Amino acid sequence: MSELYVSAVLGRPVIDPSGASLGRLDDLRLEPGETLPVVSGLFIRDGGERRFIPWKAVHLFTPVVVSADPDAVGRAEEPADGSPDIRLRRDLLDRQIVDVDGAKVVRVNDLKLATRGASLFVAAADVGLRGMFRRLGQLRFWNWLAGVFGAKLPTREIDWRFVAQLDPNADRLTLTVARERLADLHPADIADIVAQLPHKEAGTVLGSLDPETLGETMGELDTELGAKVISSLDSEQASDILEEMEPHDAADLLGDLPEEKARELLGLMDAEDAEMVQELLEHEEDTAGGLMNNLFAAVPPAMTAEEAISYIRLVGAEVDNVYYVYVIRGDETPLGVVTLKRLLLAPPKTPVAEIMTVGLKAVPVDATPSEVMEVIAKYNLLAVPVLNEAGHMAGIVPADDVLELFLPESFTRKRFAAL
Repeated sequence: MSELYVSAVLGRPVIDPSGASLGRLDDLRLEPGETLPVVSGLFIRDGGERRFIPWKAVHLFTPVVVSADPDAVGRAEEPADGSPDIRLRRDLLDRQIVDVDGAKVVRVNDLKLATRGASLFVAAADVGLRGMFRRLGQLRFWNWLAGVFGAKLPTREIDWRFVAQLDPNADRLTLTVARERLADLHPADIADIVAQLPHKEAGTVLGSLDPETLGETMGELDTELGAKVISSLDSEQASDILEEMEPHDAADLLGDLPEEKARELLGLMDAEDAEMVQELLEHEEDTAGGLMNNLFAAVPPAMTAEEAISYIRLVGAEVDNVYYVYVIRGDETPLGVVTLKRLLLAPPKTPVAEIMTVGLKAVPVDATPSEVMEVIAKYNLLAVPVLNEAGHMAGIVPADDVLELFLPESFTRKRFAAL
């Protein structure tokens, strides 16, 4: 047989060539192969005793019967060469796999085994209903029932070549589709995946991302979950992640940590990044100051449209929202705002003071979310400026950040832990 599912053989009789019982198949030991894990032996159980048979002593391996050399049966011990004791039933079945294509975490319901020469190896993980019903011994019934309605149970298998363990030192493996494929996902999709994993393993997934994607992904997580993930990491790694996040996202996350831990991480961050985050932490969470982002595009009134565009090119990568460019004096008092469209269409040498819109629609730092939302809705803004007590520009509140506070939870972008 070229391939079979492990659910079809577990619990089957193991006999010697004469037909005498050696026990029942309890598990399979695996060892790394060139591309796929290879079965290195069988664990059998005879009454209450567990024993081990090397794969080279196995004569037949089918869903009906397994036959092996009785002289090769020995004690079930750890591998003699010190390699990991990885067992198929104990360590792989029912474990989690990150399904990159579906942007979700799925469970290994069954495992497809295949032969290559004299070797038996793991070929694929069945993560669908077929695998679950096969494990329960009900696949034939559900195939029949689906046929009654003119349907067919879908096959959902992940080729094992795309599977890699998250932590090579773990006794019990949690699995993920090859990490390099995660980098191709949108941060919101990665956040969906992370929210479904135990937070310690979520940290391992995040650790495989490039710094920019990592910061964006953390910003998509619910702050409570983000705090759990950060707490599970060493402080240096955690501070590096915080530096890659938008200041307001980092402030939200630190606000959910114990005060002592938050101070420690702020102390490890780059001084400029830490200062911006600390400034945001001084505001109440349910105010415009607590919602705002203190990274925004601002230019002096004498700057020309051409110079302003060049400036935006320089700072644009660091600024999350560049819908508007704010015109401010040296003392940070706002004079007006100019849209990117108007900058692009203006003659290059035109001072921004001549094309800006005056009468800035802004809110104070202590404005409530409802008051912020009212201004955004009334004036159809993509972001609203926030002014401090002195009338200086302190930051902006993007429309989507305040809008999600008023949407049902199922529509918001923040990802919550499913634990």
